[in-house]
Amino acid sequence: MKEFMKDESGMGVVEVILIIVVLIGLVIIFQTQIKRVVQNIFKTITSKTGQVQ
Repeated sequence: MKEFMKDESGMGVVEVILIIVVLIGLVIIFQTQIKRVVQNIFKTITSKTGQVQ
């Protein structure tokens, strides 16, 4: 049992999964704010495309 507790193989996978879960949680929590920022960015891009020639 002690060897099992000291075994660190697979820890990288667990860390990556935890990071992904946290990122998904943040996206869900701040979904409306993220949408608003992205919409403003695209509005700015589309409004300025007419100025580029």
